[in-house]
Amino acid sequence: MKQLACALLTVFALSRCVMAGTDLTKWKLVWSDEFNGKGLVDSSKWGYEKGFIRNNEAQYYTAARTENARMEGGRLIIEGRKEPFDKAQYTAASINTRGKFALTYGRVEVRAKLPRGRGMWPAIWMLGTNIGEIGWPRCGEIDIMEFVGFAPDKVHATVHWYDREAKRHTSKGTALDGQKPSDDFHIYAVEWFADRMDFYYDQTKYFTYPISAAGKEGNPFDKPHYLLINLAIGGGWGGQKGIDDSIFPQRYEIDYVRIYKAR
Repeated sequence: MKQLACALLTVFALSRCVMAGTDLTKWKLVWSDEFNGKGLVDSSKWGYEKGFIRNNEAQYYTAARTENARMEGGRLIIEGRKEPFDKAQYTAASINTRGKFALTYGRVEVRAKLPRGRGMWPAIWMLGTNIGEIGWPRCGEIDIMEFVGFAPDKVHATVHWYDREAKRHTSKGTALDGQKPSDDFHIYAVEWFADRMDFYYDQTKYFTYPISAAGKEGNPFDKPHYLLINLAIGGGWGGQKGIDDSIFPQRYEIDYVRIYKAR
C-alpha cells in the first residue's frame, strides 16, 4: 500500500485525490522520503547531529550508526538505547535536511509512531537556515510535533521566535489532549502560508499561528527552514519526571516524510 501511495503521488496526475488528509488539487509533492531502503538513511537527503547538542539532554546523538537510526521494513527507526557511549549512558539519533533541502511555505507531513515512557522526548520540527548567522531564536523554530513520555496522552505544536520589542525569546503553542500517539501511526503536519501556520494531528487542526505575531522586522517565518526529526532522552522538558531505565530500548518509527508546495 505504501508503494502504491508513493506511485500515485509521483506518477499519476489525478484530477482530485485526497490521501492522508492532503487534497492534491491544492498541493504538489516536491520532496519525500518513503524509507523503502535498508540500513543508513539516504545521505543525499539527510545529515546527522552528533554529540550532546541542547537542552541538557542525556543522550549522545550518534552519526551513521544503524543501532540508532536505520531504514527497516519500509520505515525509519530511530532507536533510543541505554548503553555507555562516549561519556553518555544513553544513545539516540537526530537527522536533518540542513544544507540539503529547505522550505518557505508549504505542507510538511510526517506519519509516525512515537516511543513511550518517562524520559522520551521525540520531535518533528524546523529551524531557519540562517541559524548559523543569527542564532536561535532569531532564526525561528516551528515545532510540528513534540511529545514527552510523562504525558502520554498529549501531542504539542509550538512556534518560537525572538520578540524584538520585549528583547527576548517568545513562544506560542498548544497541546492536543486525549490521544494515544504511542499505540499506532498518526500524521503530524503543518500547513505554512504567508499569513499563518495550521498544525494537524491526523485530520484534526488543533493550532493556528498568525505569522504577524512575530512582527514585521526580522520576522523569521517568511524565510526558508530545514527539517529535523530526533529522539531526545531526558533534558529540560523530557526529563522533568526522570528517565525510566526499564523501558529501553525504545523505537521512534517514521513511515514517511512528504513535503508539498501550494499549486
